[in-house]
Amino acid sequence: MRVVKPFLSSLAVCVGSALWLCAANTAGVSKKVSACLEQGKQQFSAQQYTSAKATFTRCVRLAPNNADTQLSLAGVLLTLDDLDGAEKAFQAALSVMTRTSPYLSYTYSMLGDIALKRQQNDAALEWYTRSLESNAANVNSLVGKGVIVEYQGDKKAAADFYRSALAVEPLNLIARNRLINLEPEYMSDAEMLAALKQRYAIKPDVSELTGEMRQTFTNIHQAEQRRGVDYLKNKYPTVPTDFIVTLNKDTEFAREILTLSGYEALQQHIGQDAVGVFQRAGVPVKDVFNLRDMKGKKIFKADNTLSESGYVAYTEALQNRKAFLLPEESVPPTQELLTQMARLEEELKKAGYIEISRKELKFLGKQTKCSTETLRKELGVYFMPISKTQNRYFILARETPQDPKKGIPYYYLMKEKSKYDSTVKVPRNSLAQSYEYYGYTVCLDDGKLL
Repeated sequence: MRVVKPFLSSLAVCVGSALWLCAANTAGVSKKVSACLEQGKQQFSAQQYTSAKATFTRCVRLAPNNADTQLSLAGVLLTLDDLDGAEKAFQAALSVMTRTSPYLSYTYSMLGDIALKRQQNDAALEWYTRSLESNAANVNSLVGKGVIVEYQGDKKAAADFYRSALAVEPLNLIARNRLINLEPEYMSDAEMLAALKQRYAIKPDVSELTGEMRQTFTNIHQAEQRRGVDYLKNKYPTVPTDFIVTLNKDTEFAREILTLSGYEALQQHIGQDAVGVFQRAGVPVKDVFNLRDMKGKKIFKADNTLSESGYVAYTEALQNRKAFLLPEESVPPTQELLTQMARLEEELKKAGYIEISRKELKFLGKQTKCSTETLRKELGVYFMPISKTQNRYFILARETPQDPKKGIPYYYLMKEKSKYDSTVKVPRNSLAQSYEYYGYTVCLDDGKLL
């Protein structure tokens, strides 16, 4: 039994008393703590977590400086997702542990889990590192550290941590699944060649990996991770034998993978399913194969299978969410473009410009007989692009004696509005008014300035 502070405190209080009486008191407290912990563990095993919490809280009151009581309480609080309470109890346990405590690595690891749940990755990484310094074989910390470095983008380092975890605990499903998920990131050329041969994607005598082969493996692997094997099993009463291969059959490490034929069949079936899904989402059948993603790229490839962004649009449509563009719809602006537009709009306003509609732009073209190009280049109409086919339009709304041509659009627009609103003030523009006086239009029939 470990020596803990409450026991030492009891001896200190007993100085000068009968030693047999002191020993009896200490033994009595120890029995109560042991009985309390045993009761809590039984409740925890029976998944009676609320009861276990109450019991372990009582244990802590009996021996607040006992690592066992604090760790037991911390464990149930973590199970109940009480991160603040669990962290406090783990820290309390740390405060009474020696550097050689067998629970030190575990406690650091649990504090790492708490930080990870809070998305405090830097703190979590530090706790896991301390845990592994205490015990290099702590599987939870190896997996946790792998998860964080994977988030940080170092997929190969993450794979090394997952491999280390599996070396200690071969049946750890989290490490095994995350390692499988990263295969295209860390596999050597030889390993990838072997994996392609297992999938009958290349001939057995191929000895050199090409970029095309690597992409083929990545595509098949991605389809497997998206549960392509289960998809085919649901699609066929009996799946063709050349569609799926089982690795490590009849072992604890059995794993089903797609062959190249299975992958190609999967892509065709998903493409066919997607047609129905998009139709149910309101897309006319004539437009289905002309759908685009939110960046304007086609969703269907030439062979009527889905592109990567097409697959995303398809899965979103399955959830009744629209992530595609109809042929007549414009590509929405990115957040970066929206920020640029807002900055430019502010600059235009400061320079005296106001925004007009496309209808008003057409009116100006009709009124002046000027082409769109002339309006833009000669008459100061500003075109702000928001997509490949759409613009916002601005005109100068103040006098410009230096170049009266740029005030012509505003003059004609205000003059038209004044017909319906007597409060509208028509600005002076000597050039436009002289055109009117002599019965001229601003531009000739070719749309160019007179």
